Amino acid sequence: MELEAIMSKLKQHTPTILGSREYSKYAVMVPLIQKDDGIHVLFEVRSLQLRRQPGEICFPGGRIDPEDRDEKAAAIRETKEELGIDERDISEVYPLDFMVSPFGMLIYPFAGFISEQEKIKINPLEVGEVFTVPLEFFMNNKPEIHHVEFKVIPQQNFPYDLVVGGKNYKWRTRGIEEYFYIYEDKAIWGMTARILAHFVELVSGTM
Repeated sequence: MELEAIMSKLKQHTPTILGSREYSKYAVMVPLIQKDDGIHVLFEVRSLQLRRQPGEICFPGGRIDPEDRDEKAAAIRETKEELGIDERDISEVYPLDFMVSPFGMLIYPFAGFISEQEKIKINPLEVGEVFTVPLEFFMNNKPEIHHVEFKVIPQQNFPYDLVVGGKNYKWRTRGIEEYFYIYEDKAIWGMTARILAHFVELVSGTM
């Protein structure tokens, strides 16, 4: 291959996250509502009928469809479908930092304002219930952070003979931080809590 052809290919390339073409891509919304005592964050409790993570607390969101114009459009669509509201009821939608999950997912979070909470009519196939928490609670209470480590277990046909050290190779352990917020009888944790913590850092100016 000629050098000119190589350089032409490199010049045309737009960098992204290596391997991200194979990632599943999701968009979620941090919904804000106005109540008499100030701004609240709205959460969903996943329907017990769902196969994945039934009963867990989350934000509206889901997989980005090919028909979605972009990540923001996907977040708005999922919020509409799960909360049963119109697009005109969702405003001031702004992106947060996207996340790369250790499980092969790209998550694009957004924050947005829901103007009329009384219009919410949840989709029972996906949502068991919704509840709100004053934003002030999260501003005044830092999350608990617990550490989880993953153990490396190569498959039986792993070519140890090609690796310096063979079966005694010193694998680098990999861990993640799991965030937890406890509000009354609700445990908000995992990816939802991590996105929430980032949102709080962003709006409070502590980043």
